[in-house]
This record gives sequence, C-alpha cells and structure tokens, in this order.
Amino acid sequence: MRPWKAIGMRLVRVHAAGTEGVDGYLVTVEVARSTPANGEGRTTVVGLPDAAVRESVQRVTTAIFASGLRHSPLDHITVNLAPADRRKEGPAFDLACAIGFLATMGDNALPEPPQRALFLAELALGGELRPVRGVVAAAAAARAAGFDTAVVAPANAHEAAAVGGLRVVAPSDLRACCAWLRSGEMPTMPPAPRQAETDEPCLSDVRGQAQAKRAIVIAAAGAHNLLMLGPPGSGKTMLARRLSGILPALSSDEALEVTRVHSIAGLLPLGSGLVAQRPFRSPHHGVSGPGLVGGGSPPRPGEISLAHHGVLFLDELPEYPRTALESLRQPLEDGFLTIVRASGRLRFPARCCLVAAMNPCPCGFLGHPTRRCTCGSDEIHRYRAKISGPLLDRIDLHLEVPAQRPETLQGADGGETSAALRQRVVAARGLMVARQGRPNALLEPRGLRSHIHAAPEALHLLGQAVDELGLSARAHDRILKVARTIADLEGRDGVGLDDVSEAIGYRVLDRPA
Repeated sequence: MRPWKAIGMRLVRVHAAGTEGVDGYLVTVEVARSTPANGEGRTTVVGLPDAAVRESVQRVTTAIFASGLRHSPLDHITVNLAPADRRKEGPAFDLACAIGFLATMGDNALPEPPQRALFLAELALGGELRPVRGVVAAAAAARAAGFDTAVVAPANAHEAAAVGGLRVVAPSDLRACCAWLRSGEMPTMPPAPRQAETDEPCLSDVRGQAQAKRAIVIAAAGAHNLLMLGPPGSGKTMLARRLSGILPALSSDEALEVTRVHSIAGLLPLGSGLVAQRPFRSPHHGVSGPGLVGGGSPPRPGEISLAHHGVLFLDELPEYPRTALESLRQPLEDGFLTIVRASGRLRFPARCCLVAAMNPCPCGFLGHPTRRCTCGSDEIHRYRAKISGPLLDRIDLHLEVPAQRPETLQGADGGETSAALRQRVVAARGLMVARQGRPNALLEPRGLRSHIHAAPEALHLLGQAVDELGLSARAHDRILKVARTIADLEGRDGVGLDDVSEAIGYRVLDRPA
C-alpha cells in the first residue's frame, strides 16, 4: 500500500509482532503524520500499549537523531498498534515505529517498507538494534501469514533463521536498516554460532546403585517419571543429572519447540540458533507455583515448560510448597498447561520427564546401615504425607536408593557408560515409535490395550498386586507401561511375568508402611 495524503496527512503501515504465551501474532504498526495548525505537535501511541511501548517514542526519536536521519518532532504523529484489543508489551515495536516515522516524512526520506516484511527489534539511543525475546514465535507467525522477510537485531538473526522459510535481514543499526530499504543491499549476516562442547556427566561416575541405574535407563527409554527415595549422599542428585545424557537426541521439531519456549522466556544465549541439547531444569524448593508451572502478569513459561522435551528435577520434594506440587498434576498428565485469564486462555507445553528425590524421613537416615534415625513414626508419616497420592500416581517409578558401603564407593568399576546406555535407550525408543508413534509413557488407555501384548500370567500377577496394595486404575496402567518399556529394552514383542514383576517392584511408596 502506498502512503497517501489527505489534509496534509501521510499514513504508513509497518508490520511487527507480539507474543501471547508461547505463540506469536502479527501487529500492524500504523503511523500517521500531519502538521498541526499551531505548530505544536505531539506523538500519541494507541492500541493497548504497556509502559515499555509508550516509552518507545523517546527511544525512537533519540535513535533517529543519533543516526543522522530526518524527523520532525513538531508534527502530530499517531501510532496505532492493531489489533487494538490485544495488549502490546515490551520494546519489540521500536524498529517498526522508527521505520514508520521516517517513511511518513515525505520527499523520499525513506521508501515505503515492504508489506511482507516483519520488523522486530529494540532500539538503543544511539540507533543500534538490540535483541528482543520471542523472535522464534514471531517469525513462525510471520511465515504462516505468508511473509518472506524478517528484519531483526544481529543477536536474533540465527534465532529467526531457525524457523525456516524467511529471508533474515540483520542490520547492525537503524542507519544500516534504512540503507537496505533504499538499495536492497543485504547487510552482512553474523557468523553462525558454534555449538559449545559440553562434557556430559557419565553414569559410570556413580558407584554401585545398580537398581537405580536400571530405573534411570527405563525412565529414559519410555519417558517415565521417576522418584528416588534415599538418605543424604546416596547419589540421588548424581543419578538425576545424568538422565538427560542418555536421552535420545532432539528431533528438529522438538528442537524448534524447545527454542520457542526459551526464546519467550528470554533464556536463549545471544546469537544462538536452535537449542541442540535436551533441557535440564532444577529449581530450588522455594519456587512459587507460577514459577514452577507458569503464570504471572504477563504469563511466562514456568520451570515445567522450560523443561519441555527434557528433564525437570525436583530435589527434596517434600520441601516444595504443597500448592506448587499439586499444580503439577494436570501438566504431568496432559503434557501441557492451560492458564485462564479474563482476557483469554494461554497454553504452555509441558511434556517433560519429572525426576524427584526425597529423604526417607525428616532426619534422612531411616534405614541407613550406620546412622541412627531420630524420627518418630508420626513424624515420618507427616513427612511422606506432604506428597499426595494423586501426585504419586503420576510418577511411574519410585524406588529406594540406599547408602553405599565405602568399599563400593572406592571400587574401580562404575558400570556401563552413558554412551553405551544411550544406544540401548535409542534402540528401545525406536521400537516404541515404530509400533505406536510415541514413547510408552504417553500411551492412551486404548493404545495401551492394543500394544501391551501381555501374557495371561503377567496380567494375573498385576491384578493380585492391585488388590493387595490398593492401587488405583492410573497406577495399574502405569505399571503396564513400565513393563512394556522393560520388554522393549530387551527387544521382546510381548510383556512377560518377569517384566510386570519388575515394574511392580518400582512402586515402593505404594506398599503398606
């Protein structure tokens, strides 16, 4: 659309984007300039802007003058951010506003910006383009709308390029952006970021704990949740931190989803592209409910969303606020979190592997071979009761991690390496995906019945365990899923008696005290 004149007014439309939850939406920045009769102009921003957007007028005006570009602050300028019924937040509209200011000056001060281009960057007072959060979501929205170009800060260039299907323009400052609009000459793309070499901790570092290592492999293969119960220093944290190292590599779609969430949260390193490694999040037990599952104003991803397609580790599980733990129940079951506000509903992804650790009692030494427990039975009951039954039902594996003897800790052999175990996990996960299209932990009840292939004696044993332990229907199904994963790790088509027996053994907190 060409700028038009009516009663001394010029109008230009520039496209930017905002974010809601982890999704982006297009925003049309309409800039209208006219000359007031009394020579006293003012700039007004409308369209539900927040404080950062309203302050953009001062940033943009100063950046224009610092760049040596033409602008008349004595004109009357109206900036409308459409759609006007959605709140606009943050400094990401600075660049679009600046281009609109310059394009309405007339006399070919700046040509009309292309209408299939997205402009998304904060402006420094000197005119430099600064990175903003949510570029992946914004670029995805632009690509879906048929845009072909994204103009972003150099630090966001590879983040925008990760979406694919867009030509990415990354000028260093406002002057370079205007030069590109006038000549079409592309600014130099910043160099591709080098993938940092990480020294992943290895499971062979953990001495002993053969059963716990076995449970870690089962959890990684089938995407099962895991709870470890043991005294301080038994290796629970070491085991948890080594789980992500044996998980299969992120697929391209998974990497893009993880990058989108971390971009919205502002946690991507500057200049980075796609996230290459599965996330590992370990929040302190003082975290609030919104900090753990998401929320706030504006709503931001919580730790469970930041662990999407990775591992969420909760150490000292009973020390977390009860309300925060209970808020995990729905996202653990569904793989996403829905936040409802008066203005609408936001959906955050939350498909992660939960790994939790706790002491067996308040003092931590119940069952220790050399230390005496000082807790009474009532104290132990109250301590364990902090973890509700419905939350335990959503954890597929809970097992004891006992203290190790000194001779075990001093042994030279730590067992299989993470690299070897990862090959087994990848092979088992491949069987699951080929059979049902997803890991076993994500099977719906109908899919579970179709793919379990359990022997009659195995189902009979499970029925006895349900009756004797008083297990719920959810625990019954989760035992079957774990048994299916055990069979997949051994390459068996059917689930046998030994598979179900081992899966039942990983439910220590369901047993009578």
